[in-house]
Amino acid sequence: MLILWPATHDLQVAYATSPESTLLLPILAPDGLIHHILTDAHNQQQDAFNFAMTIVGNQTNQDLLRHRRWFLGNAAPAALVLFALVRPARAEQAGTVEDIKGEAFAQAVGPRRTLVLAAPILVGDEVSTERASRLGLRLGQDTTIRLGELAHLKIDRFLVDTGGELTLESGPLLFDRPAGSAPVSVQIRSPSALIAVRGTRFFAGPSKGRFGVFVEHGSVTVTAAGQQAVVGAGQGTDIPFVGAPPTPVQQWGPPRIRAAMDSVS
Repeated sequence: MLILWPATHDLQVAYATSPESTLLLPILAPDGLIHHILTDAHNQQQDAFNFAMTIVGNQTNQDLLRHRRWFLGNAAPAALVLFALVRPARAEQAGTVEDIKGEAFAQAVGPRRTLVLAAPILVGDEVSTERASRLGLRLGQDTTIRLGELAHLKIDRFLVDTGGELTLESGPLLFDRPAGSAPVSVQIRSPSALIAVRGTRFFAGPSKGRFGVFVEHGSVTVTAAGQQAVVGAGQGTDIPFVGAPPTPVQQWGPPRIRAAMDSVS
């Protein structure tokens, strides 16, 4: 079945999540423009011709025959050459949307995508939430991330079995991997600190007017201004302002923990 897509980032998303037999085929149509179609590898020439015919509209039989001869002589070889030259690499999928409240978006190159349940999250995506919104992501098999309102997170790199790198540019985040899951190395960068993670559940983001990190279980290493703080279960640290080192690690009280968790739930 022929599926038509405009040449936008949405096309890349569809191609990334399509079966391996699917081809992304640029078509030089009789209107002189290059269009793109998703087609099965076994039907690419017939699908390309059918698509080209939708461009010319109502024509006489003689015109259609002339267009078919033109296509077979020009467009099909041109399309195959273009396909060989510009077939893009498949965008790597990092995860999916697990739950959403309010509005959230993702954007890598091309137009911003509105996120819905089960929408793919790709490596390179910049994920953002609107006011009074919440977003739950599943990255790989065991990693979940919850974002609170006005959050901005970039998926720099993520591999299912080895971890990855994320950039938290603003807003609150809750990172979680269940106890007993295989350890993976994840780094989360923010304007305030670098957080090194190996299998844990922790909060990072605005807390009491500063950037705070609280660990519910496991541990993380927080690096800022050339200094490190190892934060264990039930403990937290703060970065009072960008460029400041971490404050001494201490226990967080129940009201502060509750406020942090409420910001992402």
